[in-house]
Amino acid sequence: MARRHLSAAVALAAAVIVMNPTNAQASPPGTKDVTAVLFEWKYASVARECANTLGPAGYGFVQVSPPAEHIPGPQWWTSYQPVSYKIAGRLGDRAAFRNMVDTCHAAGVKVVVDTVVNHMSAGSGTGTGGSSYSKYTYPGLYSPYDFDDCTGRIGDYRDRWNVQHCELVGLADLDTGENYVRGAIAGYMNDLLSLGVDGFRIDAAKHMDAADLAGIKSRLSDPSAYWKQEVIQGSGEAVQPTEYTGNGDVQEFRYAYDLKRVFNSENLAYLRNYGEGWGYLNSGVAGVFVDNHDTERNGSTLSYKDNATYTLANVFMLAWPYGAPDINSGYEFTDPDAGPPGGGQVDACWRDGWKCQHNWPEIKSMVAFRNATRGQAVTDWWDNGGDAIAFGRGGKGFVAINHESGSLTRTYQTSLAAGTYCDVQSNRTVTVDSGGRLTATLGSNTALAIQAGKSGC
Repeated sequence: MARRHLSAAVALAAAVIVMNPTNAQASPPGTKDVTAVLFEWKYASVARECANTLGPAGYGFVQVSPPAEHIPGPQWWTSYQPVSYKIAGRLGDRAAFRNMVDTCHAAGVKVVVDTVVNHMSAGSGTGTGGSSYSKYTYPGLYSPYDFDDCTGRIGDYRDRWNVQHCELVGLADLDTGENYVRGAIAGYMNDLLSLGVDGFRIDAAKHMDAADLAGIKSRLSDPSAYWKQEVIQGSGEAVQPTEYTGNGDVQEFRYAYDLKRVFNSENLAYLRNYGEGWGYLNSGVAGVFVDNHDTERNGSTLSYKDNATYTLANVFMLAWPYGAPDINSGYEFTDPDAGPPGGGQVDACWRDGWKCQHNWPEIKSMVAFRNATRGQAVTDWWDNGGDAIAFGRGGKGFVAINHESGSLTRTYQTSLAAGTYCDVQSNRTVTVDSGGRLTATLGSNTALAIQAGKSGC
């Protein structure tokens, strides 16, 4: 979050208290760990995309934008100002949401929900589902007693209390230390679980104590449901990402920040030990991305506006065995506040401003590559000391990336068996000889990727 009706009785009744919660799920469960983040897509559009693209491509998860009733307005960040926990946002009603979950599951795709539970709205009015509200008063759900005593904005990230008790950009900050609040939040999440949801991205997790989140998770009907928490690392700050790994995965923002710097102004050769070797979170609890909806707008990471460089960064992320990757898929914008085209309805990719990065051929093809090479260590690393690199994933796959200004021809050593393979980046065949060698020419800002079991293009 950059800036952004259940009754109380129902919310509490839906909260199932578990005395001995299970351990957090480290990385999305199953053999497919890539998530397509369809930012501000209507749920009917998500359902169609699960069936037509995500399932066939091998995506394990789709992440959908917040479903709760929120403040009115065309800006994207209105979705991050809830006014009730009814599924009644601009992206679809309860029936559309349920159908989306069922359709995605039928396509083999699990569903993660972007979940806003740190705060409610600012201002007053009538929500997208017809609920009246004012800041600190949400009839049938929360009253002023349910919010933190600090009603000023967060101003000092070196002060833990300030970060976790004051208001993020002026939004009403819930007192997640209260049992009632924990129960109401768990009631909302349990409602989503009852509709088949498989996991949650916890928005603004950094602004809630990790123990408070653990208390909420313990009340879930499925306390082992996947969690991915937004905790932005900041040097010298009081709250750090490592505090949250006991609850589930944590988004590793440094991964995205550093990728931008390396691809734009350093050498790809430096990526040889990317991940834990750079001081990041352990791979098993790290959620990674090239960009997300916040960072593509504030310029702290690469974005679709970086064209081939952005594509190559996503290719690298999907080929490299660190963390669980998100592919951000949004829409074109010049105004960073602009909401989704057509209110979130996607009639077709690459129309009406929808970028559909998850469906770019160079990116989509790497999802199957990642699934095929899962569990394989990096082998046969090569670099030219600059912006050309290559590496294998054991005997299962091999990737070469040329981010130099000119073309590159060379013979690479791989650990693949001799044979003919399909380069899924160019859709051309390449040959590996009896010694595991392949010779290829890569144009500037292109890549090569081959995998065992895929011989024909």
